Amino acid sequence: MELGLAGKVVIITGAASGIGRACARAFAAEGASVALIDVDNDAGSSLQRELAGGELEAGASCMFVRADITDPTHMEFAVQSVAHAFGGIDIAVGCAGISGPVGVALQEVGVAEFERVMSVNVTGQFLLAQQCAPFLKLSNVGAMVLLASDSSFVAAPGMVPYNASKGAVLQLTRALSVELEPDGIRVNCVCPSVVDTPMARADLGHTSETFAAQKYPVQTAEQVANHVLYLASPVSAPVNGTSLVSDYGYLAQSSFPA
Repeated sequence: MELGLAGKVVIITGAASGIGRACARAFAAEGASVALIDVDNDAGSSLQRELAGGELEAGASCMFVRADITDPTHMEFAVQSVAHAFGGIDIAVGCAGISGPVGVALQEVGVAEFERVMSVNVTGQFLLAQQCAPFLKLSNVGAMVLLASDSSFVAAPGMVPYNASKGAVLQLTRALSVELEPDGIRVNCVCPSVVDTPMARADLGHTSETFAAQKYPVQTAEQVANHVLYLASPVSAPVNGTSLVSDYGYLAQSSFPA
């Protein structure tokens, strides 16, 4: 299926690792020009060199801008730099996020820890939308895809900050879709269950081998990237303000015995 992404300009936060990295490669493979935004200078620069060294289609470009997505000044500079370098922005993808305290009881979570998770996972998405919207308005594609989680719908114990932040991203997606629809900008989110990424491995203490041995299914970052590309592409033009849940059907299952 032709996604119509060739020649488009895509900005991706959290692009240096995990789902963001997979999205960068996937968009590049479709012929898009990719702007990588990440706080990790070494990893971001390395990916930029890899893509520029042979993974880009003819006519496409790639750039990296180091930025802290929680800092309004950083995000303004990053987005303006991308728009100036590429002549505009067609698609914005918000992949940057952190888990925060995992397996930590409510009474043991510090306010600073809670605020840090909300700042990265929610404020970062808000700033991406705020800075990119004026450019997306000028595009004939004008799409934004935010990364949420199945934790936007269900909660696991010991992860109060993360659960709260992902619920907020889901509602932020809806609010932005309503706010920006008059400007021709679509906003959707992807809500995956457990994904095999460096962050998930560190949080859960797994390797690829131990992940494979779990009773629950684990998806790859590349699978999630495919969902992002669909929602970002003109193919999904009628889809706006919704969430694509990729959790192998777990959300649909009742916890009550039959």
